[in-house]
Amino acid sequence: MVSNRSVWLRRLLTWHWISSALALFGMLLFAITGITLNHAGQIPATPEVQTIEAVLPSSLQQQLPSLAATAPPVLPPDLTQWLQQEQGISTVGTMLPEWSEYELYLSMPRPGGDAWLSIDFTSAEVLYESTDRGWIAYLNDLHKGRNTGTVWVWFIDLFALVCVLFCLTGFGVLSLHARERVSVWPVTGLGVLVPVLLAILWMH
Repeated sequence: MVSNRSVWLRRLLTWHWISSALALFGMLLFAITGITLNHAGQIPATPEVQTIEAVLPSSLQQQLPSLAATAPPVLPPDLTQWLQQEQGISTVGTMLPEWSEYELYLSMPRPGGDAWLSIDFTSAEVLYESTDRGWIAYLNDLHKGRNTGTVWVWFIDLFALVCVLFCLTGFGVLSLHARERVSVWPVTGLGVLVPVLLAILWMH
């Protein structure tokens, strides 16, 4: 007859390997970027800045000032198309445009960089600036969920739950093996004690 201990051990091992497989890549990503974030000031980076200056076509020069009064939450399709096709500027996933009587301003933050666009209604001048801080900054922003959008934030939450399951099932396996392995609880206790002491003694 199979004991309850064997049944639980089999279940915990199954949940443990499934959660570890699901969390493997994410844990590597977040562990590595934890190191790069902790030493962000010591990692050299040279931001790449791109600037585009242009003039609105006449059709848009007439259209945009008339829209400023209503301040629509999205850019006009004609403007979006012109920016993409003629200037190579994508406005997908950007923040809400800021309208005023004289200007349209669009902030376009993203992981690892930033960008903004301004359109002067008086001069019809279009000014765009994009800053790329490199792959390390990109991965660091993924770690923090900075300017990553709702879907990535959901992923982080789901990933965190998978990690919790991975840890709890691992703890369950340790508990079931504790009788045969006397070092289980001392090593587990050490894993708890070290960060607690560091926080108490050296963090002020």
